[in-house]
Amino acid sequence: MKTQYYTATSLDGFIATEDDSLDWLFPLGDVTETSYPSFIADVGALAMGSATYEWMLRHAENVAAQTGAPWPYSQPAWVFSTRPHSIVPNADIRLVRGDVRTIHAEMRHAAGSKNIWIVGGGDLAGQFYDAGLLDEVIVQVGSVTLGGGKPLFPRLVTNPPLQLVSVRKIGPGFAELRYAVPKDKQVGTSRA
Repeated sequence: MKTQYYTATSLDGFIATEDDSLDWLFPLGDVTETSYPSFIADVGALAMGSATYEWMLRHAENVAAQTGAPWPYSQPAWVFSTRPHSIVPNADIRLVRGDVRTIHAEMRHAAGSKNIWIVGGGDLAGQFYDAGLLDEVIVQVGSVTLGGGKPLFPRLVTNPPLQLVSVRKIGPGFAELRYAVPKDKQVGTSRA
């Protein structure tokens, strides 16, 4: 069982524009041609930040048109937020706040032998990293630049660095990079 940050980023390191748009992402390729289908099959629980959840709510019609439901996940999801939110009907969504360590224990229990996916955003993944709970970063780097926006991983990670495990080309628009997070990562890290 792993806690994984699986996401896409622009070449210059942004997962969304300043206004949380992902419009840059969709023209780059078909999700079924990526590692996503096999990745999601091994996921037993999701962690999601409030901006990502709000994006899902704003785009529920598009999500439903593509996946057949306004909420495309069968796994339980923990949405980290300090603000109240509506809940997608018939979805197993838990609104939470506070230290990721406490909630991670609940997520591990719910996931069983499957993995935990940190869906987004970058700061939430960074909180799991800071707590020593992040095992793997899987990032699909798109062939576009945004010039600014929401950073992929707003942390200084230098000593020890992440360990590159694999690189894979996905169509004409993506390179998938898979990194292991060293467990002695606390030395030389800080918030950016």
